[in-house]
Amino acid sequence: MSVDASTTRPGSTPAPPRPRDVAAWAAWDWGSAAFNAVVTTFVFTVWLTSESFVAPGEDPATAVARHTAWLGWGMTAAGVVVAVLAPALGALADTAARRRRQLAVASAVVVTLTAAMALVDPGAADPGRQVLLGIGLLALGTVAFEIASVAYNAQLLEVSTPRTVGRVSGLGWGAGYLGGIVLLLAVYTGLIAPEVGWFGVTSENGADIRATVLLAAAWTAVFSLPALLRRPPARVAAADGPAAAPARRTLVDAYRQVGRDVRSLWRTRRATVWFLAASAVYRDGLAGVFTFGAVLAAGTFGFDAAQVLVFAVAANVVAGVSTLVAGWFDDRVGPRRVVLVSLVLLVAAGTALLVLHDRGQTAFWVCGLLLTAGVGPAQSSSRTLLARLAPPAREAELFGLYATSGRAASFLAPAAFSVAVTLGGAQHWGVLGIVAVLATGLGLLLAVRLPASAAGGAAARGPVPARPVTAEGTTQP
Repeated sequence: MSVDASTTRPGSTPAPPRPRDVAAWAAWDWGSAAFNAVVTTFVFTVWLTSESFVAPGEDPATAVARHTAWLGWGMTAAGVVVAVLAPALGALADTAARRRRQLAVASAVVVTLTAAMALVDPGAADPGRQVLLGIGLLALGTVAFEIASVAYNAQLLEVSTPRTVGRVSGLGWGAGYLGGIVLLLAVYTGLIAPEVGWFGVTSENGADIRATVLLAAAWTAVFSLPALLRRPPARVAAADGPAAAPARRTLVDAYRQVGRDVRSLWRTRRATVWFLAASAVYRDGLAGVFTFGAVLAAGTFGFDAAQVLVFAVAANVVAGVSTLVAGWFDDRVGPRRVVLVSLVLLVAAGTALLVLHDRGQTAFWVCGLLLTAGVGPAQSSSRTLLARLAPPAREAELFGLYATSGRAASFLAPAAFSVAVTLGGAQHWGVLGIVAVLATGLGLLLAVRLPASAAGGAAARGPVPARPVTAEGTTQP
């Protein structure tokens, strides 16, 4: 691809990304719904912690509690690995080509591990070992998925301009939620609900769930391809330049670079460091909303398995639409305001859910959908805000730190939920723990002073010129 003069002339405005590049990039988010919605939230993990894996003669309640604890420890281990690897892998993915390569490898691992989950057999002689197999595959898949997300998020600035980054980020998140809707409906109507589903699949020996994870693996593979085949636009290739692709570095070199970056950020961009800390807290609260939503729906509000899936579809619809709408506001009033409004909505809806816990399923439907309406915009605009704060050519490194900081705080929501349930003596008190985490993150974000060029809308940012490219092909800051 030739480099247009407008992409290299000092002071010129970069050519806008092509719509097909935006669509190809967002397709990965659509495909990621298979792992997020089917594997980790509504189907596979629920199956692993169900009575399907209770050994003959064993107390079901004891077995389910033990398997749930194993799941928690497995996800904790995955979080630790991501926290250790993400910043270094982000530092290594410092050019468009390397980001694409990291995304391809990690996505392939996710697909392979998701397909391997079909090997979990509840009819085996030792069901406990099958649970451990499933949790092991899930933990490894989570690590690969998070590493892929680091590279994927770092590509945001390749497919957007300073004036459209909010809308493009919102499009990606919205595509993820909408992809979850389509896949959940397909799984429910074709495999889970009917006595005999597609290809004669039944629920005997978990065949419907095992077929579901195979479908999820295929879904991820197909919709990852457009992002993997997409070539970086000319303006990004020019910005990387020959000098921007140094000799091969080791993980040790990458960690040293991360240390230098953190020290540099603290000296020159301290607000970015504080934002990473604040976002780590409230993003864990956002994760808690979905992690414990299905638990509360079943345990406190009396939803059965089918009703939980129906609510999951509705929640993804609301989250997807609200995220697309919020992306439009993001570019006009700024991502910080969108995040703040979303967090206020989440705290208010969560408080209402706690107060109305004895009002039946209607209360959960109303408050639960309000909660999901706030989660997507907060996630999307947080990504937008970080992209605007990223130093030139260091987007992948900063998104690696973003993943690490989020994992470092990943214990907050589960711990707050459990403590609140223990002290309150009933499951519904767990909502108070999630609200407390969200409110803490909101308070921390209010205290962060961000530059207007990053936190404000298009009017605050004004026209942003392209970074000049020297004769050697490198960019000037």
